[in-house]
Amino acid sequence: MATQNLSGLARLLVQHAHLVEADAEALQSTATSTQTPFIEQLIRSKKMSARDIAEFCSQAFGYPILDLDQVDPSYIPQGVLDVKVMSTQRIVPLFKRGTTKLFIGISDITNIQAVEDVRFQTGLQVEPIVVEDPKLAALIEKMVEATGANIKNIVMDVADLEMTGGDEEIQQDSAVNVEVDDAPVVKYIQKMLLDAINSGCSDIHFEPYEKFYRIRYRLDGVLREIAQPPLAFKEKIASRIKVISKLDISEKRIPQDGRMKLVLSKNRAIDFRVSTLPTLHGEKICMRILDPAQASLGIDALGYDPDQKEALLNAVSRPYGMVLVTGPTGSGKTVSLYTCLNLLNKPDINISTAEDPAEINLAGINQVNVNEKAGLTFPVALKAFLRQDPDVIMVGEIRDYETADIAIKAAQTGHMVFSTLHTNDAPATLTRMLNMGVPAFNIASSVILITAQRLARRLCPSCKTPIDIPAHALLEAGFSEADLDGSWTPYRPVGCNACRDTGYKGRVGIYQVMPMTEDMNRLVMKGGNAIDIADQARREGVRDLRQSGLIKVTQGLTSLEEVMAVTNE
Repeated sequence: MATQNLSGLARLLVQHAHLVEADAEALQSTATSTQTPFIEQLIRSKKMSARDIAEFCSQAFGYPILDLDQVDPSYIPQGVLDVKVMSTQRIVPLFKRGTTKLFIGISDITNIQAVEDVRFQTGLQVEPIVVEDPKLAALIEKMVEATGANIKNIVMDVADLEMTGGDEEIQQDSAVNVEVDDAPVVKYIQKMLLDAINSGCSDIHFEPYEKFYRIRYRLDGVLREIAQPPLAFKEKIASRIKVISKLDISEKRIPQDGRMKLVLSKNRAIDFRVSTLPTLHGEKICMRILDPAQASLGIDALGYDPDQKEALLNAVSRPYGMVLVTGPTGSGKTVSLYTCLNLLNKPDINISTAEDPAEINLAGINQVNVNEKAGLTFPVALKAFLRQDPDVIMVGEIRDYETADIAIKAAQTGHMVFSTLHTNDAPATLTRMLNMGVPAFNIASSVILITAQRLARRLCPSCKTPIDIPAHALLEAGFSEADLDGSWTPYRPVGCNACRDTGYKGRVGIYQVMPMTEDMNRLVMKGGNAIDIADQARREGVRDLRQSGLIKVTQGLTSLEEVMAVTNE
């Protein structure tokens, strides 16, 4: 392909078939005549979005990508670069590592002259990080406006981008540290983790196979392949992650569990729960991203309907009793429990939790990791809690009769108890406890509310579009004749740059909130089964998961097909 007349980013995009040559030449000509950057003209033409350009540059050159919206401007080092250089070269200093290395944000990674100018002016080793051009321009403008202000030079240490095991930073010799930091595998892992955090992923999978190695992200509950690094990297990637997670790198025959932390700033750190699994072709590693910010979103952000929220808050505010959250793995039970705990987390309340393991660290709450090998089981932890003057107890999961028995006795003796079970809906939770051997009168006297939940993908607000669904299909889905009054419009997913062409962005909770009333307790005492309890709940106005999901459809939050898939009735 003849691209002699093109330079830099324009030539690269044509070579990779992201732009046709004629369009690239026209945009480059406009950029030259107006004395504006080519990347700015490209974004204005809407032929590529700023995000797409950043992702292309990141993939093409192997540099990490960073969302400037997540960067606190107060941590950006002041006085490191001349504002004239920042403005003319479209570049901004992000943070320093000691006295030798400077990390810079740049949108056009082909602008080698800009990197050289920074290296010449600062005398530092320069490491580029790809950022979106409009956000970069806005940040530079703010820094230019602030010129002249006597602001103390605040530098975010490179440790903020390094990984630590658990709560303690790994101690290494400084000479070794420099060598490790420059290793391609270390940079590659950091890039994968930063991209996953910026994308809002919940899990990262590193998977070795016979002839290839792949990395997948779970985004909005769906796995997507992100990269296929060289197969030769599989051992190095596994070893690096295991070292940081304080796992035994020599043990490859049995599964291992660990934790690691990525510190992004002085005010924000992301924890990762790491699990290794020996497979036929090497160790598969799954990393669960645990963002403490999720636990502090507040109950309004979870998606409870107003009456459901009121019922939950009434139960949580009770002085004693048991609140159970149920649903499959990955349905958001942990976030719901932590949200309830946050509501109660006050200086005059003693809260203790037993978890396997503790996923999110919360200040003010005494969290205990269950350790079966050491003999620290859920029942042992619960018995210890009762000698620690507790007000609120959270049990990660009720798995057996002994745990259920102690938890129920705690709820009967003046404590508020939270826990989870794995059942399909709220009524089935009661029969599950009966099957464990818990007497009916103990259930009736302790359980005050059960909530079942699912997570449905939220429609992308930028591209969702109305859809005409036949009335008979809506009725079959669970809508009533009264619901089809024409006051609402169903939407369908389309796909755009904002949602990575999936049509969905983020997730919303679907809930069945079932308070235990006197009639419900009498039914339990009489030995009623799940069907009897569900009928009673329906008579009391408790919506099942499907009905709650249909309300989200009428609100335009999700699609009918998504509700049908996650409720599966």
